[in-house]
Amino acid sequence: MKKGSDAPEGGDRKSIADAFHFFANKCAQAVGSPWSFVIAVVLIVAWGVSGPLFGYSDTWQLVINTSTTIITFMVVFLIQNTQNRDAHAMHLKLDELIRALKGARNRLIDLEEMSEDELKALEKEFHRVQSAREDAEDENDEGEDQPRSQESRPAQRR
Repeated sequence: MKKGSDAPEGGDRKSIADAFHFFANKCAQAVGSPWSFVIAVVLIVAWGVSGPLFGYSDTWQLVINTSTTIITFMVVFLIQNTQNRDAHAMHLKLDELIRALKGARNRLIDLEEMSEDELKALEKEFHRVQSAREDAEDENDEGEDQPRSQESRPAQRR
């Protein structure tokens, strides 16, 4: 704890992170709305129509270039923050499902922490398992098309 403070250390950082997440989430929702698209189209049309009034000057062009660059730059960070948080929450949910299921391999928890080589090896393993399962299903399907012998038929009740 900091001297003269009842808040645990890092408390300010947590509140700043929470405030930024709230802000980023609201901005991402607003930017992704149809109204944002309509507003953007209206602004671009207004800018285009105003071209003759400003003689298509360098300043006129600079306004749209600078505006779009700044907006794009800021929105990238806001949306990335929102996606990172959503992905993290999804990983935690999946980790909980893996942990709770009997027979699930717990080594799949925190899969996102594996190296690229480990992920590729695991992917190959899953492909082998899937191929083996498909082969087994194909063998079962082929066996059902052929008539059963007397020994393999289930006994009938009398």
